[in-house]
Order: sequence, then structure tokens, then C-alpha cells
Amino acid sequence: MQSILSKYDKAVIEKASKIEMLIFDVDGVLTDGKIIYTNSGDEIKAFNVKDGQIIRFLKEASIRVGVITGRSSALVERRCIELKLDFFHQGAKDKWAVIEGELGSLSAQKVSYIGDDIIDLKALVNSGLGAVPADGMSYVKDHADIITLAKGGEGVVREVADLILASQGKMESIIKQKLG
Repeated sequence: MQSILSKYDKAVIEKASKIEMLIFDVDGVLTDGKIIYTNSGDEIKAFNVKDGQIIRFLKEASIRVGVITGRSSALVERRCIELKLDFFHQGAKDKWAVIEGELGSLSAQKVSYIGDDIIDLKALVNSGLGAVPADGMSYVKDHADIITLAKGGEGVVREVADLILASQGKMESIIKQKLG
């Protein structure tokens, strides 16, 4: 899995190798951040199937996966249920407080958090591996361990998940399993 890991320095790979929980924001991470309303008041969001595809493999690797978002949306709830996430929290104003509630006996250094905006800063800096999409706010990127190549809604979660799985030596077996 050298190809996945080649773009990261040793410190990032070391942090990723310890991750047991991956948590991410929705708007600007799982989506491109656009919120589209129809004339009838319905909300439309686009999710990237690549992000959803890797979640099963994270869970099979005993990595808990969850969402914490500042907004509330029936579409987000539907997507989180569809992905069979371990947890999801909507309407969160203090995302780090929500994470602390999910930690249990897990240390913060074993959590990776992906966020793109000012509301994500505390969660980003207190987590063991903080990631920001390529199009995240510049002052948020300043506090990240990694800035993904992908923009929000274009496979950000997948990129971080691949890093975590590869750094833990699990990606190769997933690929072999799929090759048959």
C-alpha cells in the first residue's frame, strides 16, 4: 500500500496507524457544502458513493464510524442510516463535547476527525488525526494534520479512510479479498 502512503510523512502515518474511530462533518466534507432547496421546500444534497463504499471496510476493521454535524436534516439522517454508521449527531454546536461523549474508554489520540469550517476547529485539533478537505477554510487547514487532495463531496472520507486502513496494514487484505 505504498502508493496510498507515499504522499504522507512518517508522523501522519504513525498517527493514522492508531486510529480506532473516524468521525466527520457532513456539509463540506461528505457533500460539497451546497444546500439546494426546491420550490416545494425539499432539500437536496449529493453524496459521493466512494465515501460510502469504504465505511463497511472500516467497520470490519473494528474502526467505529460516525457523523457530527451542526445542521439537522432528514436527508443526512437517511444517509447515516443507509451507511449503518455507529452513531450520528445533528444540530451539534460543540462538536468536541459530542466526541467526548462517544469516546468511552478510547483516548482522543485514537480518533480521526474530518471538518472544513470554523465549527470544526476544536474537534480537529483535539483529535489524534485532524483532516480538512482541499477546499476547507484556510484558517482551518492551518490546524490540520492533513489536507486531502479531494474537495468536499469528492471522496474526502474515502481518502482519509484509505490512509487509515493502509497505515494499519489492512488495505492490502481488503484488496486481495475483493480480487477473489
